[in-house]
Amino acid sequence: MSRRVALLGATGSIGRQAIEVVAANPELEVCALQSGSTPLAALAAELDVAEVQVGGDPVRLLERTSPDVVLNAVVGFAGVRATLWSLENGRTLALANKESLVAAGELAIDAATRGGGTIIPVDSEHSALHQCLEGRDPASVASVVLTASGGPFRGRSQADLVSVTPDEALAHPTWTMGPKITIDSATLANKGLEVIEAHWLFDLPYDRIEVIVHPTSVVHSLVRLNDGALLAHLGHPDMRVPISYALNHPRRVETPVAPLALEGLSLAFEAPDLVAFPMLALARQAGITGGTAPCAYNAANEIAVALFLAGRIRFLDIPATVENVLMHADWPAARDLGELELADAQARRLAESEVERR
Repeated sequence: MSRRVALLGATGSIGRQAIEVVAANPELEVCALQSGSTPLAALAAELDVAEVQVGGDPVRLLERTSPDVVLNAVVGFAGVRATLWSLENGRTLALANKESLVAAGELAIDAATRGGGTIIPVDSEHSALHQCLEGRDPASVASVVLTASGGPFRGRSQADLVSVTPDEALAHPTWTMGPKITIDSATLANKGLEVIEAHWLFDLPYDRIEVIVHPTSVVHSLVRLNDGALLAHLGHPDMRVPISYALNHPRRVETPVAPLALEGLSLAFEAPDLVAFPMLALARQAGITGGTAPCAYNAANEIAVALFLAGRIRFLDIPATVENVLMHADWPAARDLGELELADAQARRLAESEVERR
């Protein structure tokens, strides 16, 4: 019997590559398509999918179609409801929407405990960690290491970043992604979000989650073991591999991605510059603070990135806006989704107010 997959965010970068993965595997079937605003009629006809939804709450589509696997590639906080529904209803959640774990990590873990859902991460870094950690005694793990490309501005000082443009920030050196995640990569906010996500996915304290800059993006993540060994996951920077891993788990299925040639391979690493790129440290502090601080971090960042792409604020205004929002309130824990949505809305209002005062 085929595994029925709902593709949320079907027209984005992850969604399009997921369609390639499904097309190459007869044991996978797309049963539902969702997009935020892009029309889906042509794609639905091409894939022979009857159930589609443009805009609105993705949960309505999931309830109608009852998929086996939910690929959540919705951008931002809008993916939270689908994440919680999937875990509460015992589904396999192929998670590309890192923001939903960042904002709703505690609620998501509680939902998985109640409903029996399983998270298989799609982010290349967390997919790599999942593969290195699977079946391993947690007591043997000293720490995990997330790799970062450094984005298009690696090596620049804070002064060098004053006048960078959205077009410059969108020119990622190794990955092809949507605009929001590409800007997050340029500010290192993406790596900050991944630190918080790793905390929830692998039940690790923040002092055991490291970040290292690795410009070629060949090593996707590493695991330090307590005996001094270091495990690394290597491969081409091609999202079809982690997508295939998540959709087919626990099976491994062949993909069209070429094997990685080892001849002449050079692996260089460097420490992240937390002065030029403060979004990484801000995320770690939000995670340690807990409560709805990670939700506020994510919400303020979403607003700031949108304003930067619209030309309304400068690149360095992004971390300044997020820092000011985090400092504004105590951000207590949310007891349910309603309280989480209130915290998200408050952080967005504060971010917009910060920009208006500039």
